[in-house]
Amino acid sequence: MIRQILGVIIGYAIFVISSVLLFRFSEVNPHAEASRLFMVLTFVYGTVFSFISGLVTQLIARTRNLKVNYVLFIIMAGFATFSLFKSSGSYWTQLLAIFVFAPVSVLGGLFWIKRNVISEK
Repeated sequence: MIRQILGVIIGYAIFVISSVLLFRFSEVNPHAEASRLFMVLTFVYGTVFSFISGLVTQLIARTRNLKVNYVLFIIMAGFATFSLFKSSGSYWTQLLAIFVFAPVSVLGGLFWIKRNVISEK
């Protein structure tokens, strides 16, 4: 149980820290309009780190099911939804988190499970 909780915490930390770093170094406000190019780059960057966060969650938790990834999904989408209703300005980052990044974190976990099932055979 501790491994599962730790996996979710570290998976979420990977997602959050990578997001904070992207917006700090690019000096773009995540709640402001951005260029189409930056939105596409954010989509790709966020998708990669969401996949990694789901994979690491599964790696640490060492489960054979996606329960921990669904918890990570709920946390990611939940905080993004909360931010969507509480912040003003543009909502493109929150929508990406809810509809792309959170689901991709589940795919990262599924990839890890499938990879290990195949390698055990």
